[in-house]
Amino acid sequence: MLILRQSISMTFFKKVAPYIFNRYFVVSLGFVIWMLFFDQRDFFQQKERRTELNKLEAAKNYYQKEIEQTKGQLNNLQNNPAAIEKYARERYLLRRDGEEVYLFEDTMPSTEKK
Repeated sequence: MLILRQSISMTFFKKVAPYIFNRYFVVSLGFVIWMLFFDQRDFFQQKERRTELNKLEAAKNYYQKEIEQTKGQLNNLQNNPAAIEKYARERYLLRRDGEEVYLFEDTMPSTEKK
């Protein structure tokens, strides 16, 4: 049994050895190893940069949506006097003479992400 295994492994080695010891294969393998691990722009740094880029693109999309919402609010405030009054009352707690203002605090935790 041991002799059979040795002969199988020897025949496999004899078939594969010329390809392994071929100078082009050795140089190509060295190049691949160099590019994966030792180069300035190795595989792992590229992977980190790709994940960072995805995070930054997600943040960019979020802020673009926020900008669009803010522009809509600004347009509404510039063109609608009722919106100005509502904004002043809610934001700055302004009131008319003779009115009383009641403030209610929200006791439920917010689930929105900012």
